[in-house]
Amino acid sequence: MRIFGFFLALLALLGAPLLGAYLAEKPIENLLVFPPNTTELTFEKAPFSWLAFMIMLALILLVMLPFIIRILRAQKTFEPISRKKYPFPWWGWLGLAIMLLGWLMAWTRFSWYESLQTYTFTPPWLGFILLMNALTFRRSGKSLITHRPVFLLALFTFSAVFWWYFEYLNLLTENWFYVNTGELSNWQFFWYATLPFSTVLPAVISTSELLKTFPRLTAGLNNFFPLRAKNNKTLAVIFLATGVAGMLAINFWPDYLYPLLWLAPTAILASAMALAGNTELFDGLPAGNWKHIFTLALAALICGFFWEMWNFHSLTQWKYSVPLVQRFHLFEMPILGYAGYLPFGLQCGLASILVGKVIKKSI
Repeated sequence: MRIFGFFLALLALLGAPLLGAYLAEKPIENLLVFPPNTTELTFEKAPFSWLAFMIMLALILLVMLPFIIRILRAQKTFEPISRKKYPFPWWGWLGLAIMLLGWLMAWTRFSWYESLQTYTFTPPWLGFILLMNALTFRRSGKSLITHRPVFLLALFTFSAVFWWYFEYLNLLTENWFYVNTGELSNWQFFWYATLPFSTVLPAVISTSELLKTFPRLTAGLNNFFPLRAKNNKTLAVIFLATGVAGMLAINFWPDYLYPLLWLAPTAILASAMALAGNTELFDGLPAGNWKHIFTLALAALICGFFWEMWNFHSLTQWKYSVPLVQRFHLFEMPILGYAGYLPFGLQCGLASILVGKVIKKSI
């Protein structure tokens, strides 16, 4: 059953966009390029719409405000937990130095560094990951580096494949594109991009581990509203079908359904894992415990802020072309675009669970 779930997810995640392109009578070969690199836009986008902006803002607030209100109300009765302070590890200072130096090199244009300027995005994230783990160790005496190093290294490997998949999906919507890639060939760009892509999962999961040491951030979410289903497998099938339908539909209306690029893969992966017997990410929901899900979403949002900030003045960078809401930017990202990081955090959580299962079996 687990092998079936894996192949079902793979078939849906890779096949649905291709089937959608076929049904929409779009050139399938456009989705078969390697690497899936969007460096220029091939179709025009719908212009900014106040109506679409307000509808999307209302939907975001509808989802997030209950959590925020719950947390704020719980602060009145929250009882701080006394924690033992552990020494800040030396490699945390190293991480801070690498992060700051990498940031400096990414945002400056020293002539002696010109030939390497394109490759400055990875160092800040390596330093960031070290720093997040050091802060986690300082607060809890544990971290991925010290207690789960094999898992952390596996996250780096899987992360590259993980984010290349979203580059593949971006061929459907062209919501972001890369500039100043220089004279890099396709293979050179593949290796150039794979290195920073490998830091995505380690960054989000390391940040999530740090956030867990701040229980005040999720106060009240351990007994929030319960989410129960009479038949979990039936629900998983429905969500799987909905995710696949969303993938298909993006091909027909990319200007209006591009948010499904973040929602549909979550539904497909979570459903396939549930059908294979793994519901770990959502096991707390029947009892009303939303702490883990909220922490992952917040971790991805925090990482998203730093991704966009460090990208802002980098030489080789990505820019956005988001239909209907391309206004009010924070760095290059339209402000409502940051909402996409919330479901992305759940995808990172699902991916980390898969990595953990693989590691457990192989050791």
